[in-house]
Parts: sequence; structure tokens; C-alpha cells
Amino acid sequence: DEEVSLDIEAGVINPRDDFKARARILADKHGWDVGDARKIWCFGPDGNGPNLVVDQTKAVQYLHEIKDSVVAAFQWATKEGPIFGENVRSVRVNILDVTLHADAIHRGGGQIIPTMRRVTYASMLLAEPAIQEPVFLVEVQCPENAIGGIYSVLNRKRGQVISEEQRPGTPLFTVKAYLP
Repeated sequence: DEEVSLDIEAGVINPRDDFKARARILADKHGWDVGDARKIWCFGPDGNGPNLVVDQTKAVQYLHEIKDSVVAAFQWATKEGPIFGENVRSVRVNILDVTLHADAIHRGGGQIIPTMRRVTYASMLLAEPAIQEPVFLVEVQCPENAIGGIYSVLNRKRGQVISEEQRPGTPLFTVKAYLP
């Protein structure tokens, strides 16, 4: 959900918040189930990004043993996404059910991390992801006689000028533009 991602990036929803307070915000503002909002395992990438893992399982044995491996795999998958190997955004992974081997040796990070990463990649690709072009805010300070050249370069690069102002008390102009 884009609104949830924006709230995470703005700091309204924070991984360090009390889980009950965070659940209340997600339920009231975004229509989440309170139970789901209280069972967020992690934010990714880097532990604070706009992507989430939510535990929606019911009575799964040994689940607590693999939580760290699932979180590590999710961090990896959201840091290096399936299309360009770039950070992904607005991904929510719901863990619905898990079947784990009874023997603890088969529940280690060596088995769980690559599997969870592949499952996360497959889920992202099945969700028909969209590629977004990065757009930068450019601010150029220059004398008045260089403004024409700046406009020329910005137009060749598909830039959009949003403002042009003279700096008070100086002969310099500040040109602000969006540049893909």
C-alpha cells in the first residue's frame, strides 16, 4: 500500500515504535487488521525501509527458530530486488503457513535464507511489479549569462524547470529542476 510506505518513509510508522501504538496507527489510518499490525516481523531493507514481513500463521511449530533467517532473507531480497538488483518499495510479505522439518539441522539459516529469498522474489514477480524511473531535484547556481546553457542541457535530458530566482544581493540565479 503506497500510503503505508509514505508513512514509513515520513517516520509516522517506525520499526522502533511500540508495537501496540504502531498497530493502532495501521488499523485506524490504513484499515489493517490489528492482529496483523501487531505481528510485523521486520521492515526492509536495512531494518527501516517501506517493506514489511507480517506473520499471519496459526500455531506453527518451530517458527520462532527461523524468524532471524526469514528476516535476513527478506532484508536481502528487498535490498537487491528481482528485476535490477535495486531496492524495492511497497512490498508486504504475509507468511500464511510454514511446514518445517522435525530435525533441527534442516531448519538452519543455510536452508531457510535462500528459500525465503527465492519465495520473496517469486511473490514479487507474480505481483507484476512496476519499474519506477528515479527523478532527482537539481539546484544550479549560476550567473545570468549561463541560464540559457542550463536550460539547453535540462531540455536535452528531459528535465523540467520548476523555479528560477535571483539570489538577493548577488548576481547569481538559482535554477531548480526535476531531472530523470
